[in-house]
Amino acid sequence: MRRVSILGATGSIGQNTIDLIARDPEAYDVVALTGAGNIAQLAEDARRLGADLAVTAHEDRLDDLRAALAGSGVEAAAGQAALTEAGARPADWVMSAIVGAAGLAPGLAALEQGATLALANKESLVCAGALVLEIAARHDARLLPVDSEHSAVFQALAGEDMAAVERIVITASGGAFRDWPLERLAQATLAEASSHPNWDMGQRITIDSASMFNKALELIETREYFGIDPERIEVLVHPESLIHALVGFNDGALMAHVGAPDMRHAIGYALHWPERRALPVPRLDLAQVGQLNFRAPDDARYPALRLARAVMARGGLSGAVFNAAKERALDAFIAGRIGFLDMAGVVEQVLDRFEANPGLIDAAMTLDNVVQTDHLARDWADNVMAAKRAG
Repeated sequence: MRRVSILGATGSIGQNTIDLIARDPEAYDVVALTGAGNIAQLAEDARRLGADLAVTAHEDRLDDLRAALAGSGVEAAAGQAALTEAGARPADWVMSAIVGAAGLAPGLAALEQGATLALANKESLVCAGALVLEIAARHDARLLPVDSEHSAVFQALAGEDMAAVERIVITASGGAFRDWPLERLAQATLAEASSHPNWDMGQRITIDSASMFNKALELIETREYFGIDPERIEVLVHPESLIHALVGFNDGALMAHVGAPDMRHAIGYALHWPERRALPVPRLDLAQVGQLNFRAPDDARYPALRLARAVMARGGLSGAVFNAAKERALDAFIAGRIGFLDMAGVVEQVLDRFEANPGLIDAAMTLDNVVQTDHLARDWADNVMAAKRAG
């Protein structure tokens, strides 16, 4: 029986992971589940799976969680330290699906106890890629990608020599505004940005898809995970979202991963690796699909991609700055304080401010420095937006 934990159990990735585990409950011993504000879902899943521990990120909801778990025998805890402790509990396989930089410390804790870490939290590699990989190597832990694009690359590379790889192409749906005239984007509303044409996802990731900030993070993640030069990583808009990534080899061949847009593909591959097992996902009828479409991303429509390439060129802690400023700008857009197009401008100004202070960007990559940089970048993003409103 495999011991498993799910960090971020109440989100879409966590719920899909639970769906797969619940189909074969005798095969798994659930150590810990964590969530945020959806206490009812967290408690229900902890009871159903017989988890040892359930943790909410919100310290003020601990009493609610305890009440929801009363009589179940499931231990309840709350707060950031409890999330990290959940990651540190001995397990064979840990899903890292906490959204944002908050997922870094629990994921590192899982690696430090030698677990296989199924990484859906892209911010971990964006903010601290070198640190994540170093800790995994030091503790003989394995890192498996769960983003659909990186899982696709990982699968296409099975049995291949990285020296034969010429390029990696990650695809993007293009988001809610892929066909909008550019002049309309400044007036895009929160409701419009929160509706994805292909996927049913949470609000934040759906907005990040519309702005392509999610793909910008994935560009950085690709460089960190696969160690490939940034100029050999490409983004291709593919509206059907059926080809998740392609790997180009030195003989001119392109190896593509093709599948229905269902996250259980990537989750199941990581859960069962190195085996490939049957999954309850739709099977494609390519004759019914008929055609697949591709186009290059428009730099004017998606400035986040340009900023990501600048981050990869700069290195150091610039990924942590990029992610923190992006998260604060997204918070402000959701709150109605800035417009859709303003998000990229906020991120660029914060990156420029850090570039003027190279000692901050070039500090050693430790967890403490990543966390401090994250906090400072958030404060500077707030200052940029306050100045904009006052100006």
